[in-house]
Amino acid sequence: MNYEVVFCIVNNGFSDAVMDAAKRFGARGGTILRARGTANKEAETLFNIIIQPEKEIVMILIPSEIKNDVLHGLYGAVGLDTPGQGIAFCLPVDNVIGLTSEIPNKEMKDA
Repeated sequence: MNYEVVFCIVNNGFSDAVMDAAKRFGARGGTILRARGTANKEAETLFNIIIQPEKEIVMILIPSEIKNDVLHGLYGAVGLDTPGQGIAFCLPVDNVIGLTSEIPNKEMKDA
């Protein structure tokens, strides 16, 4: 099975909304990191938004098959036009260990 990692960056306090939206489309869990944004006043004017410096980054490992559904769900729940002012993006994952659906390869069993 192929996997992707979704990174969703939202204003402080919106990580639960991220996880709720992602779970509606098949995600099982995520990891929340505290962060600080560095956007400037020019970006606020350009995008017509108020930028809060305190952020949360939610990392969610998902099967590739549900990536588009999860991203669309996140856009609706915490996108730039919401109070969460979130952005989300995915990166492919080469290898995964530790998931219950993952079967160890022969080299791992013989080690």
